[in-house]
Amino acid sequence: MSDHVDLESGHRPVNIPPGVCKNASPSWLSFTALRDRCLHRSFVSAGLRPASVSLPDGTAVRCWVPRSPDPSLPSLLLLHGYGANATWQWAPYVRPLLSAGFNLYVPDLLFFGGSSTPLPDRSEAFQAASVVAAMEAVGAPPRLAGVVGVSYGGFVAYRIAAMFPGAAERVVLLCAGVCLEEGDLGAGMFILSDVEEAARVLLPRTPEKLRELVAVTHHSPPRCMPTCFIKDYINVMCSDYVVEKTDLIYALIKDRKLSDLPKITQPTLIIWGEYDRVFPLELGHRLKRHLEENSQLVVIKNAGHAVNLEKPKEVIKHLKAFLVDSSTAGHQKRKATRWWFPTKVAGQGMKRLASNLPLLSREKA
Repeated sequence: MSDHVDLESGHRPVNIPPGVCKNASPSWLSFTALRDRCLHRSFVSAGLRPASVSLPDGTAVRCWVPRSPDPSLPSLLLLHGYGANATWQWAPYVRPLLSAGFNLYVPDLLFFGGSSTPLPDRSEAFQAASVVAAMEAVGAPPRLAGVVGVSYGGFVAYRIAAMFPGAAERVVLLCAGVCLEEGDLGAGMFILSDVEEAARVLLPRTPEKLRELVAVTHHSPPRCMPTCFIKDYINVMCSDYVVEKTDLIYALIKDRKLSDLPKITQPTLIIWGEYDRVFPLELGHRLKRHLEENSQLVVIKNAGHAVNLEKPKEVIKHLKAFLVDSSTAGHQKRKATRWWFPTKVAGQGMKRLASNLPLLSREKA
């Protein structure tokens, strides 16, 4: 769909490390590159390691995986939104969720960070299939305790739940407007009613557009955003795969209808920022109605679309309540089952055996 836009090619140049543009300043002069390295080190120090997966179709997926996964612990898949990459969006969550007792898998979606594909498919269904294939390749459990997706990552998480119903026990969607319809744009639901203008804001190429993006996605945006830092961020994080990322936006919206959206069967937690101006709260209520009693909606006060970055502590609290408690209960149930069956077998003379086989950054409290 690149013929719909008039943007310079954003293909990543060869031999350039992921996340670093060939036109960027030397890394030792770049605040953005420095922060990217710091985030990388924070993931490593927390107990994760980067893994690169090459799929048979030529797709490459970069994913953070447990350095030493504990098979007795539940596993969680975190999918970032339409922004920099996995480390920038999930940094506040890694240590709390690891401390809560999860094995974490945190991939870069295609055309973000270190992931890409030579294939032309830009649908969230293709993203979902690529993530699931990558998880299998890195040795993740075939059934995870949950999948958590922010914004665009929520679209991918929803598709994973629909296409691979056995892959995850629970689903968490943060400000993910999966219930939007293409007709909503013309109906005035969004402040950006034109897809091309939305693409220009979501893919900022100038300091003005980046400030506009932050203002749209944050309820309380930073007061000071020096132009020199903004230009550096654009050079390092926003100059790769521009055409491909634009195509992702068109593919997400084109011909989208609520009647075509399948109902997922997993228990689903919907989290929304009270003042989301990218995907208005009405879409959260629409999704709740679509999933009916199989879902619950939590509205985070004084937060915008970037609720995961504006209110990480509150979001983590709800994640733990929804995922940790249920995973602990499931673990205890499985543990009780393992003890109950041998006792039953011994008492009844080896009747039978059974087993249960269990899927722009600013931090502010």
